[in-house]
Amino acid sequence: MWLVAQLPYRLQMGIGRLLGQAMARFGHKRRRIAEINLGLCFPELSETERKALLKDHFDSLGMGMVETAMSWWTPGAQLKPLAHLEGLEHLQAALARGKGVILLSGHFTSLEIGGRLLTLFTPFHALYRRHKNPLFEATMRRARERNLDKAIPREDMRGMLRSLKDNMPVWYAADQDYGREKSVFAPFFGVSAATITATSRLAQASGAAVIPYFQQRLRDGSGYRLRLYPALDDFPGASLEADAERINAIIEEQVHAMPEQYLWVHRRFKTRPEGEPSLYADNKSTPGND
Repeated sequence: MWLVAQLPYRLQMGIGRLLGQAMARFGHKRRRIAEINLGLCFPELSETERKALLKDHFDSLGMGMVETAMSWWTPGAQLKPLAHLEGLEHLQAALARGKGVILLSGHFTSLEIGGRLLTLFTPFHALYRRHKNPLFEATMRRARERNLDKAIPREDMRGMLRSLKDNMPVWYAADQDYGREKSVFAPFFGVSAATITATSRLAQASGAAVIPYFQQRLRDGSGYRLRLYPALDDFPGASLEADAERINAIIEEQVHAMPEQYLWVHRRFKTRPEGEPSLYADNKSTPGND
């Protein structure tokens, strides 16, 4: 990974595509999960169109692996020309309130590079999920904390509240299925999805503004568009369900703009409402491994 991080950008992306093609060929379980997700979320596409999208997705996954190496080891001066930032004024205006900011995002394949590039413009903390492999976890945390002010394990909600109290932006992705506990069901591409309610609870407890933040890998090879949007009005809203539906709609809009870059290999619809059968019946795995 360190060696790849030293290469020219276009060569890095070429290596990423090769990695993605290998994953598509040999990662049968994840390929099948992605096929199911694309069928659920894009029923209007023909089989040929979904196959093309699936191929593009695995290319994007491979590029995401290379971008992780870039995020950890490529010098900031080399990365900055790839960053095209829009909307920093929205973050600055929200921070002027003095109550912190929740940077609402989602799990896209360019997630790691999106966070690294944002550190070149503003300090922030990030919530993350610990890796089960101790060596990878230690390497990942050390690399992230070289660039971030702080990496907060996702179970440390008090730590996140402390960061918000210190008027620090905190990056937070709210679009993975963590089961029924502290989740509500809300539509995502028209399919009921278990959606965590922590965004609403944290905003309520801290008074922090919620600003959507997303990155997009540009298809012309010129780098990444980073977008900070205006703070959400009237958030939290009338109910946890309404907030979850609003968050899913925001992420869904971003997925439509770059469908191949979303993390389709995650079992987003793993937890079902009472009485509904599994949508991944032939892809059983240990809970928490997605």
